[in-house]
Amino acid sequence: MPQLNPAPWLMILIFSWLTFLLIAPIKVMSHTFNNDPNPETTKDTTTSPWNWPWH
Repeated sequence: MPQLNPAPWLMILIFSWLTFLLIAPIKVMSHTFNNDPNPETTKDTTTSPWNWPWH
């Protein structure tokens, strides 16, 4: 039975898990966003109530 021979698929399994565990998180965590919010540029907005006629 060929599926009992671990030689062809065991190395593929190990390398794919190493890729997911070592290389992919580094690339994902190094991603920077274009519109990163800056606390210096944020300002408080004041709201005013609407005076709607309720009739």
